[in-house]
Amino acid sequence: MKGLRPIRRVSQIRQYADEPVSDEVVDQLLDLARWTGSSKNSQPWHFVVVRDREKLRKIAGLRPNINWLAAAPVGIAIVLDGANPMSEAYDEGRVTERLLTGATLLGYGGGIAWFGEPAHQAEAKRVLEIPATRTARQIVMLGRAKSTADPRPTGPARGRKPLAELVSFERFGASKR
Repeated sequence: MKGLRPIRRVSQIRQYADEPVSDEVVDQLLDLARWTGSSKNSQPWHFVVVRDREKLRKIAGLRPNINWLAAAPVGIAIVLDGANPMSEAYDEGRVTERLLTGATLLGYGGGIAWFGEPAHQAEAKRVLEIPATRTARQIVMLGRAKSTADPRPTGPARGRKPLAELVSFERFGASKR
């Protein structure tokens, strides 16, 4: 487990220190994201780096559950081609986790903010001037973690279920022995 420890605890960060993220760090993460595997090597993504405080404030205002993103120093919106929704959803998950893991390995934190319902997605695309034909559901926020606590009053419990509750062997519900 020692070799996996650095990525074992990639937390969702919702509270950021008031410290900028350098262009060098952002560029490293974008290059890492670029190398993420995708269905049929389609690489269906485009990344919009957002540092503008007003744009972040507008996106944060879309839904109460994502208001925390306004305090992050930078976000990377993930824009997808929109050609194959099923495989692109899979690819979006892969590239998102890659960005979060990369940020953690570089000493930063990251948090995912979903825009929400289609009307919210349309407004986020308008703010970021993303073509209507493209898919944009989320932005990955990056920065130094001020806290790993969830500032939302209804945030989920921390921790993980034991493996015995999550894993079966040879058939669903069968234990290892």
